[in-house]
Amino acid sequence: MDLEFILSIIMIIGIDLVLGGDNAIVIALACRNLPEKQRKKAIVFGTFLAVFCRILLTVFAVFLLQVPFITLVGGIFLVYIAFSLMTGVEENPNVKSHHSLWRAIQTIVIADLVMGIDNVIAIAGAANGQIYLVIFGLIISVPIIVWGSHLILQFMNRYPFLIYAGGSILAFTAGKMVAQENVIQTTFQGLPIHTAFPYLFTAIILFSALYYNHMVSTHK
Repeated sequence: MDLEFILSIIMIIGIDLVLGGDNAIVIALACRNLPEKQRKKAIVFGTFLAVFCRILLTVFAVFLLQVPFITLVGGIFLVYIAFSLMTGVEENPNVKSHHSLWRAIQTIVIADLVMGIDNVIAIAGAANGQIYLVIFGLIISVPIIVWGSHLILQFMNRYPFLIYAGGSILAFTAGKMVAQENVIQTTFQGLPIHTAFPYLFTAIILFSALYYNHMVSTHK
């Protein structure tokens, strides 16, 4: 292995680990209400499916960037995911546990796909077009993402307010994605509101979730 090959691997693993923070938060939020056995299954299956989809995204990264409004739609969809995870609006006490498990896995994979649109470009660049390097780096990062989600989940169970912190991170990411859309950049470039997009999204979604949860608790 030459120096360039080693540096590429190090860069890819580093990018995966940095991006893995968001993955771990999504996984922890999506799995927090599942029974212990199903929680472990959701984390493992969700993570591996998300990594597989991330590999496919990397392969088609150049094409994805050429699709108009892709980051805008992704950002809006991530808003929905962030709100749903903070409020539990999709939860149904009458749904059987195995359906809940599947829904948790779906949330993990979809959120990772939405959040990975921009991120895969960085990984593809670090790999210098060598897809096997991307796959290798992602596989190496899987145990760390899984371990990280377990750790975050433990903290969320102990400190419920962290659920809002995790949801706020997703909301901030959604705001960044919307701000990066070409149409938005062209329209608001140079204006203070353009740089404030992530913060506005975070504030609006956080307070909306808090208000929703307050109204639900008062009507129980």
